[in-house]
Amino acid sequence: MVPLVPAFGGVPAGPELVIILIVFVLIFGVPLVLVAGAVLFLALRSDDEAADDDRIAELEAEVERLREQVGDEPDDHEGDEGS
Repeated sequence: MVPLVPAFGGVPAGPELVIILIVFVLIFGVPLVLVAGAVLFLALRSDDEAADDDRIAELEAEVERLREQVGDEPDDHEGDEGS
């Protein structure tokens, strides 16, 4: 005859399952949230850097256009300050 109670004990019930769930959340959930947050932070930061690079390129083009209007060469005034 087969006994009704298994040799390894009973099947986990409410409190045991809650503890197992908490352990899984601490082991897998917290690092997953931290990694996702870091990826999101870096993605948002790179978008800002790309916008800054675009703005810098626009400003450099504007400076070059203004220099062409005035007829000024970029190297004209760089060496005059020390002399």
